[in-house]
Amino acid sequence: MGDEDNKQFTDDGMQGEGNKDAARRYNKESREFIEKGKVEQAIEDAKPGNRDEAESLRDAEQEGKSRARK
Repeated sequence: MGDEDNKQFTDDGMQGEGNKDAARRYNKESREFIEKGKVEQAIEDAKPGNRDEAESLRDAEQEGKSRARK
């Protein structure tokens, strides 16, 4: 195998499956989000605003589950 066969990046700069740069960035940003104490606010922001929205979210969840592989 030549050096070209062992390249981590393709000619267009894209990595293949298992992008380590993206994983590192995601982990770093997740840690920062938690350390800054933003989790509780995000939970509150994600809650449905009313009964109709809550019902719609439950329906969407059930629809997604019905299509999931078993």
